[in-house]
Amino acid sequence: MKKAPDPIDRHVGHRVRVRRLLVGVSQEKLGDALGVTFQQIQKYEKGANRISASRLQQIAEMLGVPVGFFYEGAPRPENWLDEEHVEVARQPGSDLFWTSQDLQLVRAFQRVDDPQVRRRLVALVEALSGKDVAAQG
Repeated sequence: MKKAPDPIDRHVGHRVRVRRLLVGVSQEKLGDALGVTFQQIQKYEKGANRISASRLQQIAEMLGVPVGFFYEGAPRPENWLDEEHVEVARQPGSDLFWTSQDLQLVRAFQRVDDPQVRRRLVALVEALSGKDVAAQG
């Protein structure tokens, strides 16, 4: 019987995928730069294969983020969490799995240079969602 991927390996792989897509790098291009196949990149991104520390460092450098980026929001075993961390983990968006539309929106937003336009876009999206996010925080 095949063992399921570890939740942290899945999380790290997912963060690699999100960052790779945000910067517009294909699996093939990332694989070529690392000296592995695009299929290996797929396995990393699904958490099926663990990413070694040295390989994760290479990926971080190529994608322009610190290694810690890949662990942000990573799940922790229940016995590691105190009451404060449990509450944070239950908040909406703490385990964010991005869709292609999410990534498309982020990429478009990043191209907007005017800070006032960016604020107006955030206000528009909040209004469309029917929730005042600023009032909640």
